[in-house]
Amino acid sequence: MDGDIIDHYRFPSPHPGIEVFFVTYMSQGLKVKGFLAVPNQNKVYDGFLYLRGGIKNVGQVRVPRLIQFASHGFVVFAPLYRGNGGGEGNEDFVGDDRCDAIAGVELLRRHPLVHPGRVHVFGFSRGGAMALHAAMLAERVCSVAVWGGVTDVALTYWERPDLRRMMKRVIGGTPNKCPERYRHRTPLYHLERLRAPVLIIHGGRDDNVSIEHAWRLERRLKELGKRVTAWYFSKFTHYFPPHANRETVKRLTDWMKQQPTV
Repeated sequence: MDGDIIDHYRFPSPHPGIEVFFVTYMSQGLKVKGFLAVPNQNKVYDGFLYLRGGIKNVGQVRVPRLIQFASHGFVVFAPLYRGNGGGEGNEDFVGDDRCDAIAGVELLRRHPLVHPGRVHVFGFSRGGAMALHAAMLAERVCSVAVWGGVTDVALTYWERPDLRRMMKRVIGGTPNKCPERYRHRTPLYHLERLRAPVLIIHGGRDDNVSIEHAWRLERRLKELGKRVTAWYFSKFTHYFPPHANRETVKRLTDWMKQQPTV
């Protein structure tokens, strides 16, 4: 069943209060890999699905980043997406691999230390589109946060000439030749289904994912009467300075804990 953990082993943790596991779980019949970070106190926590950016070896999951979120009182799960880390299948950039995120929500909801009505979804960069799709398609998502997130896949194609070859290969063409394939991957066109409140975080000088992605998301959510909060940082790029990053993580996790249980 999607979200079932079928294998796991302990992974070295840089934090004495948090255990880390490298897990194999099921998604659409595929064995997919991911990292799970669990505080070692016997309490019930909120779940936190961390959806990475990039593709394949670019933007890989970093355990210290998961520890950073787990240290604020979350059980954190980060899929590597299909085809990565020894997992089955092929990553396809917000295509069928979004099911790996949806299965990740189910994995957290079934975890014995997670309140099933308090699972949050977080996406960074390309993971932003994954997070929004997961929040729309999974059951009982408490909140969704998008940090420097892609919200329009066609816009990414036009903004990032360095990614075009990869996107044409993985998606199957250009936005002009295959508009339906880009529309299918773009959460902006499907937000009517979204129930969870959304937090948008974006740097004004982000050259990897322009702030236009955030503006389009905020505008569309407001048009639909959805709950949305936006934090814009005019001087920051795709990557925040360490101090600002820590402060923003604290604000973000506090915001999540304030959202009502579903």
